[in-house]
Amino acid sequence: MSQSKFICIGTIGKPRGLKGEFFLNSFCNPPENIIDYQSFIKIENNKDFKIEYIKKINNKFFSRIENISNLDEIKLHTNKKLFITIDNLPKLSSSEIYWHELKGMQVFDHKTNDNFGIVREINNFGADDCLIVVSSKDSIDNKERLIPFIKDKFIIQIDKTDNIIYVNWQKDY
Repeated sequence: MSQSKFICIGTIGKPRGLKGEFFLNSFCNPPENIIDYQSFIKIENNKDFKIEYIKKINNKFFSRIENISNLDEIKLHTNKKLFITIDNLPKLSSSEIYWHELKGMQVFDHKTNDNFGIVREINNFGADDCLIVVSSKDSIDNKERLIPFIKDKFIIQIDKTDNIIYVNWQKDY
């Protein structure tokens, strides 16, 4: 699977019962959105498997893959990633952005216009989501920066057209 075309939206968790069901770990926000994608989901390294259903009980999701009906078979797929294509994502308003769209954007200080580098990835280290910004040939130094994704405090503006994120961040952080 090409990483640029597909988005990981969850993983196959441990088996549930004896008939091939499994717990589903959703990476969607909110987690319930994974139910909307069940007909589009592709399973890591397997084009032929299709999700038969996704159900929610309390705060947990469980699911089943078509043609898998026993515990031993589903155990072989534990921890495999579940993907959808970017085309399956709903369109957002102009003020919203998907995390995958932030990757590769240039990051500039909104006051000094200093170039901090480009967004390599977005991670959550507990408190907030953070942009991992790595240096580029045009950046002011060779530092890697972790910039919390907090709009209006650190993230001042996202310019989708020019592929730039303007931040309130000091270069010595």
